[in-house]
Amino acid sequence: MTVSLPSDRLEGVVGSRLREIARTANLKGFRPGKVPAKVIEQRFGAQIRSEAFGELVRETFDEAIRQEKILPAGNPEIQAEPAGETGEIRYTATFEIVPDFGPVDVTKLEFVRATSSVEDADIDAMLETLRQQRRTWQPVERPARAGDLVSVETSAQTDSERLPPEGVEHGATVVGSNAMFQEIEAQLVGLSAGESREVPVTFPETWRVPALAGKTATVTVKAAQVSEPVVPDIDEAFIKSFGVKGGKIETFRKEVRANLERELKGKLMGMLRAEVAEKLVGAYAHVELPPRLVEFEARTLAHATAEQARQQGMSNVSDAPEPFMVPARKRVAAALLVGEIARQNGLSLDQGRVRETMQLIASTYEDPNQVIELYRNDPNLMRNLQNRVMEEQVIDWIAERANATEQALSFADVMRAA
Repeated sequence: MTVSLPSDRLEGVVGSRLREIARTANLKGFRPGKVPAKVIEQRFGAQIRSEAFGELVRETFDEAIRQEKILPAGNPEIQAEPAGETGEIRYTATFEIVPDFGPVDVTKLEFVRATSSVEDADIDAMLETLRQQRRTWQPVERPARAGDLVSVETSAQTDSERLPPEGVEHGATVVGSNAMFQEIEAQLVGLSAGESREVPVTFPETWRVPALAGKTATVTVKAAQVSEPVVPDIDEAFIKSFGVKGGKIETFRKEVRANLERELKGKLMGMLRAEVAEKLVGAYAHVELPPRLVEFEARTLAHATAEQARQQGMSNVSDAPEPFMVPARKRVAAALLVGEIARQNGLSLDQGRVRETMQLIASTYEDPNQVIELYRNDPNLMRNLQNRVMEEQVIDWIAERANATEQALSFADVMRAA
């Protein structure tokens, strides 16, 4: 689509902004507000013109697609064109369009909606988790047992080499956590500080140490130190350490419940979103999707997965998009269908829900007001939040009209769900 607009529309915006800058500009060699217009133009003209052109493109592109009644899928590629015969500004926007889904009837969808609630036992379990997180370690002389922290020294001998060539590898593990290779960690049980054992171990082909991958080695494991956990009581000092004024257990339990309910709500919405999206996508699997948008989503998924793998220490990670085409297709289809349902049924963004969600997110931080201010001043953050809220509104709207079968789950089952 090619769009034209009078050149004076751009020049008017540029001139207005340059005059605004001139009133406050503070450049070396000139008094504030007295910088000549020519100097302002030389110093700021190119930047202002570029910014103004970008804003006009966004504004006129939106006007053009509304006029032509076109629904674009994704952002357009903009290519500036030579000026027209009368000097007008011209650009070409290349973009894909939302496919024709036809009337979307959600009443025919059938899905399972998980329900759950936070019980006293869930709060008790979380309090125990918090105690374990605040545990300290006390060295002991007795043999190691499950739950102890053991400082470990290890070395491995294969048929051809010793790893490390000299000395030992140092590490630590909580017995039973499986942080170490399981066959090696199991040898720690019954060892006192200073004692060691040898154990033959066959490492998997995918083992993180290439020299040991797929090989059998004799591993020497030594307990350098054995420490038992010291778990704090839930007393006033413990409660206050979480920022609960007064240190009352009743207040602490209320805050824990509120946090768990917030997590549960988000998890249930995520499960509902995935369930509804799966059914929607299945019902419209015959509709051809914008190929460039699907490929872009696949590349985004591939890049995110590869980056996560690299952060976990993996090397030679591929970020090829091909393995992600199927999930990318589902995500694109779900997003387009959600948008189409909102359009066909006149659903609009609930600003009250946006504020509520923003406050909910902010409440998990030490300074909620600072987080709220960050969202208000960052257009990208706010746009992502609005998209999230709009999607949740549409999912709720669908759930109220489709054929949903409720399935009651425990809090723990919901948290463990993929």
